[in-house]
Amino acid sequence: MDVHKALAQHAKKQNEKYNRFLELDQMREKYISEAVSLCKDGKLFSTDNINRVTAEINNIGLRFTPERKFVTKEMVEEYTARLL
Repeated sequence: MDVHKALAQHAKKQNEKYNRFLELDQMREKYISEAVSLCKDGKLFSTDNINRVTAEINNIGLRFTPERKFVTKEMVEEYTARLL
């Protein structure tokens, strides 16, 4: 019976980590969209929030999710230029 409890506890922890991953991934995409929008308008933007969330995502430690890359201003500018 203890094995079942341990497995259930492990599954619960993995589920919590995955839900946090999804939440942070959505937040990261939102920050990327905001940076791209500001860049399109020729306004100043920062990648600080994107990279803060990226670090949190990468620290979650789920084996089945790829590590996210940190974003530079140049990356945002290049992506924005391709959209135009």
